[in-house]
Amino acid sequence: MQHAILSAQGLCKHYGSSVVVDDLSFVIEPGECLGVIGPNGAGKTTTIRMCLGLTAPDAGDIHFRFAGQPDLQMPQDALAIKARLGVVSQFDTLDPDFSCAENLLVYGRYFRMKDADIRARIPKMLEFAALSHKADVKPGELSGGMKRRLSLARALVNDPRLLLLDEPTTGLDPQARHLMWERLQLLLQQGKSILLTTHFMDEAERLCTRLLVLDHGRKIAEGRPRELIAQHLEPDVVEVYGNGALALVDSPLKSHAARVEVSGETVFFYTHDARALLDALVAHPQLRTLHRPANLEDLFLKLTGRQIREDG
Repeated sequence: MQHAILSAQGLCKHYGSSVVVDDLSFVIEPGECLGVIGPNGAGKTTTIRMCLGLTAPDAGDIHFRFAGQPDLQMPQDALAIKARLGVVSQFDTLDPDFSCAENLLVYGRYFRMKDADIRARIPKMLEFAALSHKADVKPGELSGGMKRRLSLARALVNDPRLLLLDEPTTGLDPQARHLMWERLQLLLQQGKSILLTTHFMDEAERLCTRLLVLDHGRKIAEGRPRELIAQHLEPDVVEVYGNGALALVDSPLKSHAARVEVSGETVFFYTHDARALLDALVAHPQLRTLHRPANLEDLFLKLTGRQIREDG
């Protein structure tokens, strides 16, 4: 039986009177991607910071077990743990004065790797990041997607078994996001484990083996994406928008739905069978409709609400 590569139990973190992480427990198994989703201020980044030893928990334990190694605990064994981790933070931390290849070389030195060993790995890491043709280019000349891929390649310098990725595709265009996803899936196929925080529900559903849903620092749901959707949601969603759509909220049409929600000018009908509702909507030709299966975004909004929250 394989042991969890990371096990966090009863994590708590307060800042003054604010509870940021509240009795949070989770594990990451070898070779899986655990996604952490939640609104702004839910505690996602603080959780990663505690796992990295950058923030000390007020209570709880974080243990790591790497193959062939004894149990390690954060923060007591921080140096030994960090030597086996790869990290991509939310914000660009590349050195602007060094070329792509030099960024990888200098970063490898932090792990006390020999220059010859790092240089031997650099071509493969640049190839993995689709940046072989940019080896001598400085980060300031790269696109946003290229910078994120270079950050990912840099996180692989020490051949980590576990990657901690904090919103790694924020700010990228769709093409760059898809290329990043492809690279992350390759890493999972290689047997690496990933802890991923993200605001993109399609990213979470595509990459994650399991999900933690956080709100106000607490775990409010955990499981495989499709299983969570089936557990918490009706299978069909009909979105209705256009002039007069909001009047449907209190109309007889709501009898065809298990649940009705409003966001802006759109009415969401959640139902176990959309046929009767779609038939009834034919009488409203001025409205536009979208019939689709329930997805992870619906789950997120049901569990955490539709109200926009500021950072913090």
